Amino acid sequence: MKIRSLIDPIYERYLRLQCRNMPRHIAIIQDGNRRFARKIGVDTAVGHRAGADITEQMLEWAGDLGVQHITLYSFSTENFHRDASEVQELFDLFREKFLSMVKNERVHRRHIRVQMVGDRTLLPSDLLAAIEQAEASTAGYHDFFLNIAIAYGGRNEIVQAAKRILAEVKDGTLAPEAITPAMVENHLYEGNPLPPVDLIIRTGNEYRTSNFLPWLANGNECAVYFCAPYWPLFRKIDLLRAIRVYQQRNEPMGTA
Repeated sequence: MKIRSLIDPIYERYLRLQCRNMPRHIAIIQDGNRRFARKIGVDTAVGHRAGADITEQMLEWAGDLGVQHITLYSFSTENFHRDASEVQELFDLFREKFLSMVKNERVHRRHIRVQMVGDRTLLPSDLLAAIEQAEASTAGYHDFFLNIAIAYGGRNEIVQAAKRILAEVKDGTLAPEAITPAMVENHLYEGNPLPPVDLIIRTGNEYRTSNFLPWLANGNECAVYFCAPYWPLFRKIDLLRAIRVYQQRNEPMGTA
């Protein structure tokens, strides 16, 4: 560990020099909280809290690097099938964290705008109220955008957008021939459209993107970086390695 503490800062600087172009929008699938908890012999709730802690640290790294948009895959529509006690623990944790953002010094110092992405109709009223408080308290910020995907499913997102578009066609406010890809994007994230995803990161040694932001990610052929560490063990080095993959993918031929 002592050797690693000496080597890691040097390696971080080396990686940082390789990351000349920063992605504007990074989406992260935070996988491995439960496996991390099992590995160290603690309750699942402890693993989720450890994941929340590293999330706060990662936001500092991303902000320092100049990344403008972070979207976190925190709870999918499929996660509702988990044990009811675990779902409640997660919702309690989400509620606590959203409420803390209202007065969080870091959030307001960095001018972080907080937004939920997902199906709000699936959430309990107390969690939804906390989310809306965080969104309202940061609505005027435009320096850094934190999008938290809860009750989120990529196909469901597109279905809901299609329903909103069809409703406008039905009531005569939208002509079918006026429907464009840009219009669909605006209906996906009403009020605060997200930019295309440049880079997806997935932790936990899983090699799939799990229905995450299919329109903005797959539709824009973003870079993807899979890494082994469980989310609570994610390091700045892992973030820089992911950005290096983005850098290499977008580097003009012959300059690598």
